[in-house]
Amino acid sequence: MGTFPAVTRSLGHHCIKKSRSFKFLNPCVDSNGHQYQTHRNLLILDSLSSESVRLRRLSDSDSGIVEVVLDRRAAKNSIGKEMLRGLRDTFETIESDVSAQVVLICSSVPKVFCAGADLKERKTMTSSEVQDFALYIPTVAVIEGAALGGGLEMALSCDLCICGEDAVLGLPETGLAIIPGAGGTQILPRLAGKSLAKELIFTGRKIDGREAISMGLVNYSVPAGEAHSKALEIAREIIQKGPIAIRMAKKAISEGLEIDLPSALELEEECYEQFLNTKDRLEGLAAFAEKRKPRSQFRVRICLLNYA
Repeated sequence: MGTFPAVTRSLGHHCIKKSRSFKFLNPCVDSNGHQYQTHRNLLILDSLSSESVRLRRLSDSDSGIVEVVLDRRAAKNSIGKEMLRGLRDTFETIESDVSAQVVLICSSVPKVFCAGADLKERKTMTSSEVQDFALYIPTVAVIEGAALGGGLEMALSCDLCICGEDAVLGLPETGLAIIPGAGGTQILPRLAGKSLAKELIFTGRKIDGREAISMGLVNYSVPAGEAHSKALEIAREIIQKGPIAIRMAKKAISEGLEIDLPSALELEEECYEQFLNTKDRLEGLAAFAEKRKPRSQFRVRICLLNYA
C-alpha cells in the first residue's frame, strides 16, 4: 500500500475545472481511429496495450456500460507503473467516447479487487508518473475480496461502491510508517465520519462488507460473488436516464460539496441551464406525459456540454 494521489481521486469526487470539448465518434472507432472487435456480447477495445487493465464495452441492451477490468493477477492488482499507464489510457479513451454512460471498475483476479500500491515500483516513480484522472460519467466500484490501501481509496473515490459481504477493506498504511495519500484521509471521514475514519486509519483495522455498509462506506453489501450483478443492475437503471442530466448532476454534486451553499446553489443553476433547452429535456417531458420511455438525443446534443 502507498500513496497514489491520482489513480483514484477524480474517478468520482473530483472534477477538472477547465473547459473541455467532446468529439463525435463512430461507436466502433476510438479517438485514435482504432477499431473495436466484436466477440459474443462484448465489444473489446484491443487498441490498449496494457497487460494489467482491460476495457470492455457491453453491447445490445447494455450499450453505454463500460467495464474497466484490473487484471494483474501475479501482483494481486497492486498499482505499478504499467497499471497506471493502462488506467490513464483507458480513462482517456472512455472520456473521448460519447457512447459511454457508466463505468464499472472491477477485477478479474479471484478474491482481490486491488491490494494497493506496488511498493517496489512506487519508490522509483516520479511525480509525473502519478497523475489525476477525471471522468464525467458515473463510476461504480465492484469489490469482491481485498481492497486495501490505494485499492480501497480507488474504490471510495468512485461515485458508487458495491461489495461482497466477505470483502476485506482497510487502509493499513500507518503500519508502514506512512499515511493514506490517495485521498483516504479526506474521503473516509466524509463517508464514515471523523471518529471512525481516525480509528480505521490509526489502527489499520480491516473490515468486511457487512461492517462497511453499516459505516456508510459502500452503497450495497451483497452475498459474495454477486457484487458485479448488483452493479450491472444499477448501471442499467442509470443508462435509462438522460445522459446529459446525469453528467450535470455529477458535476453539481461533486463540485458543490467543495464550496459554500450559496455558491453551490449558483453552480446548480448553471448546470441546470446547460440542458434547459436540449431535445433530451423536451423528449423527457413528452415521454412522461405519454407514459413511455424517453428516446435520448444524447449523441447529437453532446456539443452542449461545456464545463467551465
